[in-house]
Amino acid sequence: MVDRYPAKQTAMDWIDANQQRLSGFDIEIWNYHEPAWREYKSAKAYVELLRQDGWDVEEGSGEMPTAFVARWGDGGPVLGAYAEYDAVPGNSQQAVPYHAPREGVHPSAAGHTDPHSMLGVAGLTGAMAAKAAMEKHKIKGQLVFFGEPAEKLCGSKPIHAAKGYYDGFDAFIAYHPSPQNTVEWQTHFGAYWSCVFTFECPEAEGWNDLSLLPEGATARAAGRVPGAVDALMYMYMTTKSAREGMFAHTGNWTLNEVILHGGDATADNLPQRFTQIQYAWRTPDLKMQERIWQVLAHNARHAAALAGCEVSVRWVSKTRVALPNHAIADLTWRNLAQVGPPEYDESARTFGREIQQSLGLQATDNPFPDVLTQLTTPEDYEASLRAVLPPWQKFIGADDYVEYMWHAPTVRLLTARPRLKPPTPEYQYPAWTYLAMGGRPEIMDPGMFTAGRTIAGTLLDLATQEDELAKCKAEFTERTGGGVGGKHWVAPLLERDIVPPHDLRWPEYVTTPRGDEWTVPTPLTMGERL
Repeated sequence: MVDRYPAKQTAMDWIDANQQRLSGFDIEIWNYHEPAWREYKSAKAYVELLRQDGWDVEEGSGEMPTAFVARWGDGGPVLGAYAEYDAVPGNSQQAVPYHAPREGVHPSAAGHTDPHSMLGVAGLTGAMAAKAAMEKHKIKGQLVFFGEPAEKLCGSKPIHAAKGYYDGFDAFIAYHPSPQNTVEWQTHFGAYWSCVFTFECPEAEGWNDLSLLPEGATARAAGRVPGAVDALMYMYMTTKSAREGMFAHTGNWTLNEVILHGGDATADNLPQRFTQIQYAWRTPDLKMQERIWQVLAHNARHAAALAGCEVSVRWVSKTRVALPNHAIADLTWRNLAQVGPPEYDESARTFGREIQQSLGLQATDNPFPDVLTQLTTPEDYEASLRAVLPPWQKFIGADDYVEYMWHAPTVRLLTARPRLKPPTPEYQYPAWTYLAMGGRPEIMDPGMFTAGRTIAGTLLDLATQEDELAKCKAEFTERTGGGVGGKHWVAPLLERDIVPPHDLRWPEYVTTPRGDEWTVPTPLTMGERL
């Protein structure tokens, strides 16, 4: 990597000049706190900002209403970055140093956890700064900035990949807020698959043979078909029991479920006709993923049969596992080292101390861990991951950025997203403390703009330093056994014609005669505690 040449300095100067505006945009997205597949205001805000900056924006990319693709430039390498902007149901919190869910909506409304508001604006900062420098210094290259909704469901990236949006790229930069400032090296993320089973009872009347009833008896004397709620419960309990038969408790694999529709909101003496349950599972291996799917499909068929129902399935996500690239990771690390770690001023520390005091803890001089203002080498970060994993396990957790990795060399950058230092090793801060800090610019901005500067510098190096890009692409070709389509390459797992699942009953904000509220109405009272 060449030191800070004029184009790179231009990018850094652009970020300095636009920092206040972008900080405000981060808080704007944080305040929308829109959940997966329902990020209407957030996506619109990104599209408008990018168009004002001179990007050509495709809205609704991949048939996903809250996705977009922004393009700029011509000739030269094609380089990608992205924003995510979905919040997580059940994480509502104001940006205050005490527990306070957002006012005017149900306490279970969505809130930003990671936060994706910071993640997206960091990527946006880097892409816009690189564009400004490339324009001024007449650097050839194409920048593509994706709007990726529903990351918490690993939603849009497998669909964008399946529909060809990642074809023809030279490199991608992924980013995520983290407790540390580093780049991921060899141990990346594994696979995430998710689907929704729908149980329907279209012919409830055919459950019984009425000719078997005593003479003069009415249909009410016959047994009632179990129906869709029973089918869902059979599925739920059978799968809970079957977990033990899927895999031994190793490899950090997980299987989670959520009920999307639990039947009609009545307790009448009628069979429930329609229910839906979503499953999501994470493992470090695609064969493990497939085996879990086989068990789930088997359970669903039998649950439906027991309850007099039919069952169908919609895929939400199918990601591949990661494909590391040390060359682009090293290039990005050198840019991060050049930028340096984040620094936090007294206003950030004051807010941290106010949280400590509200919890009855002693306020400390520096409420944040020291690692937030340090750089962690990729080697040290890798060693910390391997220390808690068995040697055979290549990947951990799940995230859909891995989809980029099979189409071009991809790095995953991490910069600090503050947590509070616990007073004792066994103490755990309540989740609201983490959520509250996500809405404070004095706490989010340092790590966000460290990331933005690093992304801008790396994009410019990839556009101007042919030898650096060549090393990245050579490693990609070697690891895939010939590049895209090579003997070790893994194609997208979803079908190209997949209908994105944004039409399912995901949590969202609604407008009624009562006003704007969460999918669960704003309560007048929470009821008597038992």
